[in-house]
Amino acid sequence: MTDAHPPASPERHDPYAALRHPAFRWFMASGFLLSLALQMQSTILGWQVYAITGTAWSLGIVGLSEALPFLALTLVGGHVADRSDRRRVGLASVALLALGAAILLGFNLHKLPSSAWPFYAVQGAAGLARAFYRPAISAFGTELVPREEYANAAAWRTTQFQVAMVAGPALGGLIYGFVSPRAAYGLELGLLVVGALFLAAVKAPVRDITAKEAGPGFFDGVKFVWREKSILGAMTLDLFAVLFGGAPALLPIFAGPGFLNVGAQGLGLLRAAPAIGSVLMSLALAHLPPLKRAGKVLLWNVGLFGACWILFALSRHFWLSFSLLALSGATDDVSVVVRSTLVQTLTPPAMMGRVQAVNGFFIGSSNEIGAFESGLAASWLGVVPSIVIGGFVTVGVVLLTAWRVPALRKLKEIHR
Repeated sequence: MTDAHPPASPERHDPYAALRHPAFRWFMASGFLLSLALQMQSTILGWQVYAITGTAWSLGIVGLSEALPFLALTLVGGHVADRSDRRRVGLASVALLALGAAILLGFNLHKLPSSAWPFYAVQGAAGLARAFYRPAISAFGTELVPREEYANAAAWRTTQFQVAMVAGPALGGLIYGFVSPRAAYGLELGLLVVGALFLAAVKAPVRDITAKEAGPGFFDGVKFVWREKSILGAMTLDLFAVLFGGAPALLPIFAGPGFLNVGAQGLGLLRAAPAIGSVLMSLALAHLPPLKRAGKVLLWNVGLFGACWILFALSRHFWLSFSLLALSGATDDVSVVVRSTLVQTLTPPAMMGRVQAVNGFFIGSSNEIGAFESGLAASWLGVVPSIVIGGFVTVGVVLLTAWRVPALRKLKEIHR
């Protein structure tokens, strides 16, 4: 006798679940074009500033001029995102970015400034715009897919960003070198305009921005993260990993004589390696079912990230170094996806902007500050010792977090 009601088979994982929503597809297209434009600007502007000043220190000022206004105003941006239409906040931010690109284009159509300060000012305006854009758009993205698809959406958004991280500098450099700076800035401005049009085309559910649960508290996002120890632990891990565990700013030294001796071509591959590993891991995570032991996976991957950089510092073989950097990018991607999904899943929708602002404060400019830390540590301790010590610090932070934040260590599946 056969069973008339056989047990239901487990629900199949749909790797393209988030992309099946038209609004999310428009959102992804917009995000890619805008990220591509910003990466182009950083590359082109850096070249021009260095041509004017001839000092490496000026390149550090470029990063700092963007990081400082971002860090100073990102909590304000999160508060505005929760009290306003998030798409409109994003569009207003893009308008400021487009104004900066137009000013840079104007510099090159007429007479270039003899000082780098106008370029620093434009980059500072970009940091200000990013302080409002990032929390608003990060929160807006959660309105476009169901909660059970947050992990899938996070994987695709990370893929999009990492592809832009690779393509943007390459595209900007090629157009700058083979055509002209005018053409490069013109293309950047065009990408920002089209990206803004795509963002305006996103149709999202109407959100009640006067809901009582949104609350007027400016620091509610900070208080929420402090209470949710698993989110705090994940953000802390990511922060320390970027600050101490990696040193991409020092890659030109490793590409030179005395280390790998591979020249500019090898340096390009070394710079691209982490993004290549990240893109491949993002695609894998999008096609895999939700992680069953997300907390332990996060801890192991951040620890492995630190170990990759320790081994990289000691390696004198190019392809081993390349592989270690690619693996570091893959492990970092797991951290980003788990942290993003955790933040989106546990945060009340009305508070999403403020919590994303706290997340941005932890992570948003850590690359620039990490580059400053790497250079300082290398000048004090030496290049190899500074990276090895930083890697061990990262592993130590992982062990400390696993001990002190059991909620993160015990975290299971977080897709719902």
